[in-house]
Amino acid sequence: MSQFSLLKKKKFGPFFWTQFLGAFNDNLFKNALLIMFAFQGTTQLAGGMSQMDASTLVNLSAGLFILPFFLFSALAGQLADKFDKGKLIRLIKLFEIILMSIAAFGFIFDTPVLLLSLLFLMGTQSAFFGPVKYSILPQHLEEEELVGGNGMVEMGTFLAILLGTVAGGVLIALEQGRAWVACGIVLLAVIGWLKSRGIPEAIANAPDLKIAFNPITETWRVIQFTRENIVVFRSILGISWFWFYGAIFLAQMPTFTEKVIHGNELVVTILLTVFSLGIGTGSLLCERLSNKKIELGLVPFGAIGLTLFALDLWWVSIGLPDRELIGVGVFLQELKHWHLMVDLLLIGLFGGFYIVPLYALIQQRSKPENRSRIIAGNNILNALFMVVAAALAIVTLGQGYTIPQLFLFVAILNALVAIYIFTLVPEFLLRFLVWIMVHFMYRIRLTGKENLPEEGGAILVSNHVSFIDFALITGVCPRPVRFIMDVKIFKAPLLNFFFRAGKSIPITGAGKHPGVLKAAFESVRETLSEGDLVGVFPEGRITKTGSLNSFHKGIERMVKDTPVPVIPIALKGVWGSFFSKKDGAAMQKLPRRFWSQIVIEIHPPIQPENVTVEHVQSVIEGMLKKG
Repeated sequence: MSQFSLLKKKKFGPFFWTQFLGAFNDNLFKNALLIMFAFQGTTQLAGGMSQMDASTLVNLSAGLFILPFFLFSALAGQLADKFDKGKLIRLIKLFEIILMSIAAFGFIFDTPVLLLSLLFLMGTQSAFFGPVKYSILPQHLEEEELVGGNGMVEMGTFLAILLGTVAGGVLIALEQGRAWVACGIVLLAVIGWLKSRGIPEAIANAPDLKIAFNPITETWRVIQFTRENIVVFRSILGISWFWFYGAIFLAQMPTFTEKVIHGNELVVTILLTVFSLGIGTGSLLCERLSNKKIELGLVPFGAIGLTLFALDLWWVSIGLPDRELIGVGVFLQELKHWHLMVDLLLIGLFGGFYIVPLYALIQQRSKPENRSRIIAGNNILNALFMVVAAALAIVTLGQGYTIPQLFLFVAILNALVAIYIFTLVPEFLLRFLVWIMVHFMYRIRLTGKENLPEEGGAILVSNHVSFIDFALITGVCPRPVRFIMDVKIFKAPLLNFFFRAGKSIPITGAGKHPGVLKAAFESVRETLSEGDLVGVFPEGRITKTGSLNSFHKGIERMVKDTPVPVIPIALKGVWGSFFSKKDGAAMQKLPRRFWSQIVIEIHPPIQPENVTVEHVQSVIEGMLKKG
C-alpha cells in the first residue's frame, strides 16, 4: 500500500494537512514581510526614532523567529509529554488564528514594529508545535508506516515552505498586496484549525510530569534526555548537521543567483523549486528503498550524495560568465544551468534520504514518556546549528571568499562530519553496506515476513551457505539481530569492525576456549531477556556442498536458558554466488551471478516447548526442498 494512502486515514490525514497549512502560512507571512522591507528600502521604526536598512531588518527578522526555539522548546517538550497531543495541536492552531488576525492588522495599517514582534510570537508557536509534530507520529502509525509517514511530513513541509514563499512574494506584489496577504494568512490559519479538529486523541505519555518553567535549567535537562541513548543523540547531531548544511545553501540562494548566475528573482524561485522537489522526492522514495522499515543504510548514502553534488555544484559555478541579469527564458537555454539545476535537485534528493530515517529512528528508539522532550532537544540543537551556519557564512563571505567557495567548504566539511559520525556509530555504515548488497547485488524475494515478531526475544535459525548470510537476513529483518559467529571469523582483520558494529557474539567450541563459550551464552541470555533477536547458524560452518550440515545442539541450550520462540529461515539461491564455497574457497574467483534472485523464506515460530535440534533442522530441510 502506498504511503499516499495515509492521507485518507483519520490517524494521519488531518495531521498532515494541519502541519502543511501551518508551514505554508508561516512562510507566506515571512516572505511577504521580508519583501515589503526589502522593496521599501528603509522602514521607520518606533515612530521615526530610528531607521534600519533592509539587510539589517532581514537579519533581525531571522533572529526574532529562531530565538523562541532556545527559550521555549524545553517547556514545549514537557507539555507534549504531559498532555494529549491532539488537544495541544488544536490550542496551538487557535493561537495561530489570533496571531494572524493581529498580523493582518499590521499589514493593512503598516505597523512594522508590530509585524516584527509577531515574528517572535510565530517562532514561539512553531517552537511549541515542533515536539508535538514528530512525537505524535509513533502513537498513530504502525512501525511499517513510520518511514512513509515521516517521508510524507518532510515532503509536505518543504513543499509548503516553497509554496508559501512563492505565494508571499506574489501576493505582496499585487495591487492592494497587503490586504491580500492579510486575508490569506487569516484564512489559512482558520482552515488549519478546522483540519486539526479531525486529529484523533493521542494520550499523554507522562501525565504525572511536573512542569518546570526555568528555560535555562530545563533546556539543559532536555539536552541530557537526548544523551540517554547514544544512537539517538548522534542521530540528533546528524539531523542538526543537515539543518546546518541546508541553512547554508538556502540562505545563500538569492545572492548566489544574483551575483554568480546573474539571474533575476524568478530564477531564484526556479532554483528553490528544484531543491524543494528534490527533498520531497527523496523523502517519498525512502519508504520504497527501505521496504517500509527504518533503513539506517540510507543515511550514509544520503551523506555521500550531499557531498558529491555540492562539489559538482561548486565546479559548475566557477565557470559562469559575468553579465547583466537574465530571466528564466535565457537561463533555461544554457546547458550549464541545467547541470546546476540537476545538482540542486540531487542535493535535495539525497537530503531526503539522509533526514527521513534519522527522524524515524529518533521516534522509534526514544522512550515514549520522554519522546517529546527528546524531540524538543533536537529542535534546540537544530536552531543552534542554523545560527552557527549563519555566523559561518557571514565570517567566510566577509573575508572575501565567494559563495561557490563557501559551497566547496561545506561539501568537504560534510564529508568529514559524515566520516566522524559513522565512525562513532558504525551501525550506520554496516547498514549501508548491507543495503547496497541487498538492493544492488541481488534481487531479494522475501516470503513469510509476517512470521518475524514485532517485539520480544526470539532466535532466528538459518542454513549457512555463504559469508554474507548474516547480511542478507539483516537486510530483510525490520529489527536489529545479534548473530553468533566463530571467534576466528569475528576477529578477522577489517571485518572485525563491522562485526562489532552489528554487536555480533563470538563463540567457540567447548574444548578450546571455555571462557569465550560461557560469555557467548551469557550474552545470548541477556539479549533474549531484553526482548531482542539472536541469529544462529547451527551448522557451525559454511556448507561446501550446498547441502545442509548437521545442526549443533546449542539452540536447545539457549531455549532452555531463556524460553523464546525459534524461527527457522531458509536461504535459497545463495549457493554458487561469489561469497559461497562452490568450486573451492569463497571470494577467490571473479564475482559471478550478480543480480540473481535470492529467496529468503521465514517459517512460523516454533514455540520453546517444541524446540529440538532435529525438529528445527527438518523444518529448514523441508523449506529448502520446496525450491
